[in-house]
Amino acid sequence: MNETLPITERSRLRRSHERGQFDRETVNAILDAQPMCSVGYVIDGKPYVTPTLQWREGNHVYWHGSSASRALRNQKEADVCLTVAILDGFVLARSGMHHSVNSRSVMLFGKAFKIEDPAEKHAKLGRFVNSLFPGRYEMLRAEHQQDLKATTLLGMEITEGSAKARAGGPNDEETDYDLPIWAGVVPVRMEVGEPVPDPRNRPEVEMPEHVRAYRFG
Repeated sequence: MNETLPITERSRLRRSHERGQFDRETVNAILDAQPMCSVGYVIDGKPYVTPTLQWREGNHVYWHGSSASRALRNQKEADVCLTVAILDGFVLARSGMHHSVNSRSVMLFGKAFKIEDPAEKHAKLGRFVNSLFPGRYEMLRAEHQQDLKATTLLGMEITEGSAKARAGGPNDEETDYDLPIWAGVVPVRMEVGEPVPDPRNRPEVEMPEHVRAYRFG
């Protein structure tokens, strides 16, 4: 496996190309840091984008949903575009033109495939849960056959795409630095709040450590 993704006509950056990164380490780090993604696809010649959760296993990325989902049925064996984006801050400059955001994102292109084997589907869904909350899947009741039947699992090999990232302060025009205008960065981050127990928990059930100690990213 190459350490970098090929630069293709679809994946190359037309603007701000200095922010583009094609090394797998950067791409993987962004995918692993943000489970929320958007998957773009076409139905009857019209574009759609569906938000969902993704997880990476080696050189593949996976997402799942209801077997009744028209979106997932149409993504199978189709060309899709999967994106992940993380907002790190608002960049306030001395002109509207140079306002920006600090962010990290990944855009991947490929053909989606469906995981058909029930045992493989079960194992991958378990790894997904445990990637967020280690050890949780083993605590849950066993999956019913209907649970697996009602869930569609799609995957895509990571072979084409790119990462894009910006960090740091504003890049103003040199003559604007003497203007009496505040400029800088307003950091943005996602935080994990205190867990809220289900009021129908049995009284003897304690909060597990994988919930108590959970931290985003």
